[in-house]
Amino acid sequence: MVKIQCGDIVEIQGDEMTRVIWDLIKEKLLFPYLDMKLHYFDLGIEYREKTKDQVTIDAAEAIKKYNVGVKCATITPDEDRVREFNLSKMWKSPNGTIRNILGGTVFREPIICKNVPRLVPGWTKPIVIGRHAFGDQYRATDFVIPGNGKLEISWTSSDDPSNQLKYTVFDFANGGGVALAMYNTDESIREFAHSSFQFALQKGWPLYMSTKNTILKKYDGRFKDIFAEIYQKEYKTKFEAKNIWYEHRLIDDMVAAAMKSEGGFVWACKNYDGDVQSDSVAQGFGSLGLMTSVLICPDGKTIESEAAHGTVTRHFRMHQQGKETSTNPIASIFAWTRGFMHRAKLDNNTDLDNFARKLEETCVETIESGFMTKDLAICIKGTNVERKDYLNTFEFLDKLQENLSKKLSC
Repeated sequence: MVKIQCGDIVEIQGDEMTRVIWDLIKEKLLFPYLDMKLHYFDLGIEYREKTKDQVTIDAAEAIKKYNVGVKCATITPDEDRVREFNLSKMWKSPNGTIRNILGGTVFREPIICKNVPRLVPGWTKPIVIGRHAFGDQYRATDFVIPGNGKLEISWTSSDDPSNQLKYTVFDFANGGGVALAMYNTDESIREFAHSSFQFALQKGWPLYMSTKNTILKKYDGRFKDIFAEIYQKEYKTKFEAKNIWYEHRLIDDMVAAAMKSEGGFVWACKNYDGDVQSDSVAQGFGSLGLMTSVLICPDGKTIESEAAHGTVTRHFRMHQQGKETSTNPIASIFAWTRGFMHRAKLDNNTDLDNFARKLEETCVETIESGFMTKDLAICIKGTNVERKDYLNTFEFLDKLQENLSKKLSC
C-alpha cells in the first residue's frame, strides 16, 4: 500500500496515560497509512525539568516555523507534582507558555455522537467556545502579602519617565493576604476579535462575546469596546449578509442564556472564562473526552491542535500496576486529525484531508455502533455498566484500527 504523504507536523509528546495512548494512536492508526515529516518535542515532565522548560519554548517556535502542531496532554505541576518528580521549581502550564508565544484563540467544539446523551438535552446544535489564549490570569503576577502595609500598582511610560500612573490598591491593616496583577494588550484583544469574527463567518453562526464589564469597567470594558469597534468597521455588513449577528453579553447572563439555548453559536470568552466554559460545554454535550481544541494564530496560517483534557493520572496508576484500563482516546485522535486537515489545506493535499475526515468518521461511527470506552458507556447506561458494555484501552484502539482499515479499503 502506498502511504499518503504528509508535510511538516510538530509533534508534542505528553505525560502519563495520554502518552501511552498517543504512541498507540501513531502505531495503529497513523504509521500504517501516512508518511509524515514529524518534528518531535518531548514535553513529558521529566524532560521539561531536564531542559529547564526550554523544550516548551522550542516547541512553540517550531510551530511558528512549520505552521502545524499537534499536542498530547501534559502535566502542569502543583506542589504534589513537584515532590513526586523532584522538580527544581513549579514549572508553568506548557499550554499557557505555548499560547503566549503563538497568540491567537483556542476554539473548542464538541464531538457529537448520536448515542451519547446530552446532559443539556436542549443542545441540539454544537456550541463552539473561542478562548482568548493570551494574558490575564495565565500571565499574572501573584504573591503573598506578608503583613500590614500599602499595596500599590504603577505604570511608567517608556518614552517619558515623568509620565506615570499610580494607584493604591489596598491598605493592609489587619495582617497580610494575597495580591494579583494581570494584564492584556490592545494588539492581542484585536487579534482575538478578528479570529472570533472570522471563525463565526466560516461557521455561519452568530457570535457572542462575554465579559464582566459592569465590575471590571476598564479591563473588561476594553475587550467590549474593541470588539464593538472592529465589528462595526469590518464585519457588520458581512454578518448581515449571512443573516447572523454579533452581541456582547455579561458572563452570568450568557451562561444562563446558553443553558436555555439550542446551541448553534460561537461564544468568545476571555482566557479564564474560556477555560471553565469549554469544560462545561463539553460535559453538557456528554463527555470531556469528546471535544476538539484548536489554537488558531493571528496569521490564520498557524495552528496547534491538542487534546482538551488532562493526562488521566488515575488510569496511568492502574496501567503501571498492570491493571486493566478503559481510557478514551478520541480527543487525542482528533488532535491529530485537525492538524492533518490544516496541513492538507496549506499544501492542497486532498488525500491527507480525506484520510483525516475518514479517521474522524471512523471514531464516531464506531461509538455509535456500540463499541466504546467505559466513560462513554457510563454516559449512556449510568452506574449500571457491566464489563460487556465497554472495551478496554487496547481493545478500543484495535476496534478503531479494524474499522479504519475497512473504511479506507472501500
